[in-house]
Amino acid sequence: MALRIENVGSKSVIVTGGANGIGAQSVRTFHQNGANVIIADLPSERIAAETLISSLSEPSRALYIPTDILNWNEMKSLYQQSIDRFGRVDIVVANAGAMESKEFYDFETDERGDLKEPIEAYRIVDINLKGTMTMHHMRSNPTDSDGFCGSVVLIASTSGYFGGTGVVSYVTSKHGVVGLLRASQRAANKLRVRVNVVAPFFTPTHITSEYSEKWRVRGLPANTVEDVAFAIVQTAVNPGMKGQSCLVAGKQTREIEDARAAMVPQWVGEDIARLMADAGEFFDDIGGYPLPKARL
Repeated sequence: MALRIENVGSKSVIVTGGANGIGAQSVRTFHQNGANVIIADLPSERIAAETLISSLSEPSRALYIPTDILNWNEMKSLYQQSIDRFGRVDIVVANAGAMESKEFYDFETDERGDLKEPIEAYRIVDINLKGTMTMHHMRSNPTDSDGFCGSVVLIASTSGYFGGTGVVSYVTSKHGVVGLLRASQRAANKLRVRVNVVAPFFTPTHITSEYSEKWRVRGLPANTVEDVAFAIVQTAVNPGMKGQSCLVAGKQTREIEDARAAMVPQWVGEDIARLMADAGEFFDDIGGYPLPKARL
């Protein structure tokens, strides 16, 4: 029996990368709790998305919109179609992500012996970070908020905090997602949009398929997609969560942004921690960080 979560019913939710894995389970969990759901995923995932919708108890509360999150016009269309169908967009789950299929340090050269540009590495950063920034930007647009306190859930990873696996582009991009969380809070508070992170540890999905069985044989605990989706939905609708990060590891959850902040004096020392706090107050007093003029 599905667990019930309060404050979900009647909300409209976009889930990027929503046709498979954690995204698909998030769609199910939102829908089971009464939300309208919009699956934003690539055209190649149409069959998976439509199969998912047909499996829901009320398919009329679900919509698939083929979307490339790196295409600005398609993203604008995603929002407009979602509003046309359900009246508004209350929650965005920026779940779409990818991992590289070749090592960053596997250097390749062309026929002249010149180093090739690492195109795939850049593509992963674009998907995981640029695409996430685009989703966040659109949901935070004050012209669409109507005074409503919206919610954005950014999907990071434990790799966004620890990153010792050596998967360069994925780890780099997920650190960027955590940076986006921290950098967004001042503006998010003004715009009345809650921005939080869910950071899953090992969860059997396509990304982890190459070593999932070895992980199981080793006897290490693993999340399920249901565990992570439950954390995503709870984070999305909990009005008390602002600027927080929910780590999901081995079926356990921990809030880690507040814990990190509390440990700064131990990390850098009381004197530097005080200096950094004073600097924060300084920027608050002058209305934020003054941006430099663009160089022509």
